[in-house]
Amino acid sequence: MTALGPRDVDVAPTDISAEPPPSSEPQPSPEGVLGKRHRALSIGIVSVVLLIAFEATAVGTAMPVAARELHGIPLYAFAFSAYFTTSLFAMVLSGQWADRRGPLAPLTTGIAAFAVGLLLSGTAGTMMLFILGRAVQGLGGGLVIVALYVVISRAYPERLRPAILAAFAASWVVPSVVGPLASGAITESLGWRWVFVGIPALVVFPLALALPAIRRMAGGPADPDAPVPPFDGKQIRLALGISLGAGLLQYAGQDLRWLSLLPAAVGAALLVPAVLGLLPKGTYRAARGLPSVVLLRGVAAGSFIAAESFVPLMLVTERGLSPTMAGLSLAVGGGTWAFGSFVQSRPRMEPYRERLVSFGMVLVAAAIAVVPTVLIPSVPVWVVAVAWGFGCFGMGMVIASTSVLLLKLSAPEEAGTNSAALQISDGLSNVMLLAIGGAVFAALGGGTVAAHSTGVGAGGGSHPAAFAAVFLPMAGVALVGAWVATRLREREA
Repeated sequence: MTALGPRDVDVAPTDISAEPPPSSEPQPSPEGVLGKRHRALSIGIVSVVLLIAFEATAVGTAMPVAARELHGIPLYAFAFSAYFTTSLFAMVLSGQWADRRGPLAPLTTGIAAFAVGLLLSGTAGTMMLFILGRAVQGLGGGLVIVALYVVISRAYPERLRPAILAAFAASWVVPSVVGPLASGAITESLGWRWVFVGIPALVVFPLALALPAIRRMAGGPADPDAPVPPFDGKQIRLALGISLGAGLLQYAGQDLRWLSLLPAAVGAALLVPAVLGLLPKGTYRAARGLPSVVLLRGVAAGSFIAAESFVPLMLVTERGLSPTMAGLSLAVGGGTWAFGSFVQSRPRMEPYRERLVSFGMVLVAAAIAVVPTVLIPSVPVWVVAVAWGFGCFGMGMVIASTSVLLLKLSAPEEAGTNSAALQISDGLSNVMLLAIGGAVFAALGGGTVAAHSTGVGAGGGSHPAAFAAVFLPMAGVALVGAWVATRLREREA
C-alpha cells in the first residue's frame, strides 16, 4: 500500500459538461517544501536534523581524544555502539507512540534525552560513565528519528517526500565542514569536554521552530476519530530483547575470553526472536519489496558507520594527524552525501531508483576498501578524503531512497511501525558490525593503539593490521548490499 499525505486536489465534478473550459492562463506550479503550507515545518524539522548532524561530526572528531584521556581505547567501539544499542529500544517505543498519539511527544522527549546524554558524557570522569551518557543519547536519538519519519509521512504528499529527505541530507553539509573544524579547535584549545557540553545549547532553536508546526500539521493520531489502541506489550518486550541481546553480544565481542561465550549465547537467544518479530517477514532472506528495503538500510548503514567510526582513530594514531585534520578528512563527505540525495530526489530519476541504489552501494564498497591504503606510509592521507567523498555520494542516494521506498510501501497508520523497523535494521546492523569490527580490532592488538601516546595528534599506532581487518570485511558487506538493491521492487501481479 502507498502512504498518502495531505491531498492537494479537489474531487472531480460528476457532470463533465459542467466543467469550465480550459484556461489559457498559466497555472501556478504546486508548492514545494518551502511553500507557504510547509515552510515553517520544513525549516523546523531540518533544524532538528542539523542539530543531530553537528553532534555526529563534532563528537566523532573529539572521540579519539576523549577515549585516550579516559584510558578507554580498548572500549572505543562501545562509545559508538552504546548509542545504537539503546536507540533500538527507543525506535520501537517511538513508532508505537507516534502511531497512537502522534509524533510530537516522542520528538520532544527525544530531543531532551539527547541533550541530557551529551551533558553526561561531557562531565564523565571514567570511560564507563562516558559510555552511559552515549547510551542516554541513543534513547533520545531513537525517539527523534522515527518521529521525524512519521511527521514526513503525515504532513507531506508523496511527491514532496524525496525533496524533504534531500533537504535532510543537505543539512549535513555545513556541519560536516564546520563541525570537525570547530570540534578539533575546541578539543585542542579548551579540551574535548566542551564539545559535548556545548552542543545542548543548539537544542533551543529546533524546539522553538519545529514543535508548533508539528502540532498544527501532524500532531495527533492518523485517524482522530478511531479509538486509540494500547501499546503492544509484546513489541515492547521484543524491543527490550533486541537491545539487551545486542548489548550482550557487544560485551562478549570485546571481552575475548572463554567465559564471554555465556553472555554471547544469552545475547543471541534474546536477539534472534526479537529481530524476527520486529522486522518485516522475509527480511533475513531479502524477500522482494519492503523486506529488502529494510535489509538494505541495515547493510548500507552498518558497513559504512562501522568503517567510518575507525577512520579518525586510524588517522590520529597511524598517520599522526591532529583531531582537527582527521575530522576534516571526512568533511567533504557532507557535501557529496547531500548531492547524492539531491540526485535521487529528481523526478526524472524515479524510474531508475533501484539502479541508483545498486550503483551507490558499489561506490560505498569501493570507498571503504580504499581507505586503509593510507596505512602504507607512501600513500598520501588526502586519499581518504577523496574516497570518502565518493562513498558518501553513494550513501546519499541509498539512504534517501530507502526512506522514500519505505514510506511509499506503508499505509499512514503503519508509518511509525515500519519506520521503526527501518531504523532498527539501521541501528542493529551498526551495533553488530561495530561489535564484530571492535572484537577483531582488539584481538589484533588495536586496544593498545596510542596507549602510551598522550599528546594530541601524536602518532602512536603500531597495529595497521587491526585497522585493515575492520575496513576490508565492511567493504565486502557493502558489496552484498549491491545485490540486495536488485530486490527492492515488488513483483508485478
